[in-house]
Amino acid sequence: MERLVSIKDLINAKVYDSEQAVLEDALRHLLRARPDLRLRVAIYRYQHDEISLAKAAHLAGVSWQQMRDILLEQGVPVRLGPDSLAEAEAEVATLRKHLA
Repeated sequence: MERLVSIKDLINAKVYDSEQAVLEDALRHLLRARPDLRLRVAIYRYQHDEISLAKAAHLAGVSWQQMRDILLEQGVPVRLGPDSLAEAEAEVATLRKHLA
């Protein structure tokens, strides 16, 4: 199957400034169109990158309570409570952004 548009076409047509910009926009649209992928990434990052429950919920596009329930359903141990004041403040900021 012939490719209709390439990354280079988008850059040469001055639609995007760089390959990185094309990839970031494509990824953003993919994750917007596929909430199941956002959820899988949120679970992975929660398990491996030590992001907070609030950040995982924000990434997945669900509430804190929904994310907690999803993690429990998936057999992922839920870490409750921040380890530091900075982490607590970051969680509050993420929750405020999500609720706005």
